[in-house]
Amino acid sequence: MTDASTQSAAHATAGHDSRGGEWWRTAVIYQIYPRSFADASGDGVGDLAGITGRLPQVAELGVDAIWLSPFYTSPQKDGGYDVADYRDIDPLFGTLDDFDRMLDAAHGLGLKVIVDLVPNHSSDQHEWFQAALAAAPGSHERSRYIFRDGKGSEGSLPPNNWQSVFGGPAWTRVPDGQWYLHLFDSSQPDFDWANPEVGDMFVDVLRFWLDRGVDGFRVDVAHGNVKAVGLPDVDAEMVEAGSMESPFFGQEDVHEIYRRWHEVLAAYDGDRVLCAEAWVSPLEKMARYVRPDEMHQAFNFVYLETPWDAARLRDVIDHSIRAFGEVGAPSTWVLSNHDTIRHRTRLALVPPPTHGAGIGPTSASKADPTVSLRRGRAATALMLALPGSAYVYQGEELGLPEVTAIEAHQRQDPTFHRTAGELWGRDGCRVPIPWEADAPAYGFSEAGASWLPQPPLWAELARDRQEGDAGSTLELYRSALALRAEHSLGSGELEWLDVGRTALAFRNGDITVVANLGHDAVDVPRGEIVLASSPLDSASLAADEVVWVRTH
Repeated sequence: MTDASTQSAAHATAGHDSRGGEWWRTAVIYQIYPRSFADASGDGVGDLAGITGRLPQVAELGVDAIWLSPFYTSPQKDGGYDVADYRDIDPLFGTLDDFDRMLDAAHGLGLKVIVDLVPNHSSDQHEWFQAALAAAPGSHERSRYIFRDGKGSEGSLPPNNWQSVFGGPAWTRVPDGQWYLHLFDSSQPDFDWANPEVGDMFVDVLRFWLDRGVDGFRVDVAHGNVKAVGLPDVDAEMVEAGSMESPFFGQEDVHEIYRRWHEVLAAYDGDRVLCAEAWVSPLEKMARYVRPDEMHQAFNFVYLETPWDAARLRDVIDHSIRAFGEVGAPSTWVLSNHDTIRHRTRLALVPPPTHGAGIGPTSASKADPTVSLRRGRAATALMLALPGSAYVYQGEELGLPEVTAIEAHQRQDPTFHRTAGELWGRDGCRVPIPWEADAPAYGFSEAGASWLPQPPLWAELARDRQEGDAGSTLELYRSALALRAEHSLGSGELEWLDVGRTALAFRNGDITVVANLGHDAVDVPRGEIVLASSPLDSASLAADEVVWVRTH
């Protein structure tokens, strides 16, 4: 390996610029999916009290913040992303007092707290939508949502050809003959952001949670609030080609919403943060969400979707640092979340499944468990060495694979049901996580209940089995996070080194990282080996191994 030379085209400091050294620029943020984290009530569903009880173990991992998926009042048709009341806690998860205790406990442990916000749509049980159903076409109540007359004879056809992300038409007809838009489940009607009442309501929601002390918001479907004027049909050829362009996603006017929100957060102390879930491409378009007067972070889904290939990963890393750096923002790296196949499994699937399809017991795509574990650990070691911020999804620190052995009658994801099982959906990455190998429900619930079935494999992957085991995935995460902080990798600069076409090597500060994504062995550079994704058997890296070397 030579020092070559090809420095990243984005040889820019990811952690600092004219906007200052805000905590979120380099933070590692741990996602908690409340239903599946820890159950204190014994009903088989995780809750806020359960989260509070396990927070010390999250803090011990070495992360900087937590992000909680929705816990608001909801009929739970889509795991809480169907919100009926944005200012209260669903009894399934506890009370506002439980939330305040959890928030105080997190802050006491030095953890920031980010909560989910769902502005594209509400539940059909939200008081506004119930009022809209009770009101007449053309009424003030209906103007808060997207109601339209249908096409065809007596308006019997939907207003346009839009399809739901969860499968099937994006329109549902009400008894008086009008149709309402729902880009997701029919229980999730889309707001009409052209009505200023909608924007005002969400500003009040922001202030409600900021006043309670939250440190920021992850914004669900941040690219979806604004629809094209006239609601034109989707171009079928563009959909067939996999284009991210559509009349209902990525509209330019959506940025005005986040400029207003930015001003709201800026009025509070403590560098409060907005993170966009914006499935848009190319990266330059995604970076528009994190311009200096808008959001602070955007999940790098282009990186998440990149296969285990050295050339493609190098290209997306370069492209990401350059695109986000040009607007003064850090790249925000992510490998797994509650909507995607866990990366330990996903990166080893053969053949690769279609994005969003999920995998189940009869899927053609399979992952060798040994390869998937090595590759998942290697991908983590690579990601946590990159400058910028990073997100970790609960359970990935245990090396959890995607769970496929969930029967049809046990599945709860609306994607599975709306497509009559054609798409397996996201239940496989949402199975409650294991804490204790010999406890009921593997420590998730003292009552032994679990809203999705946990596989027997959870016993050997339980947190208590991995603690203190130097070769475990848990200890790999702990070591990587400690070294990342010690060597300030989040605020560093990336410089590529030449190491061949099937491997990656770069320097970040005093750490040199080498990742072998091919089959042939790769030499380990001289220096002190401070981290290895797998135990090293020689002075070279085998396939699917990553090493961090401290150079003096």
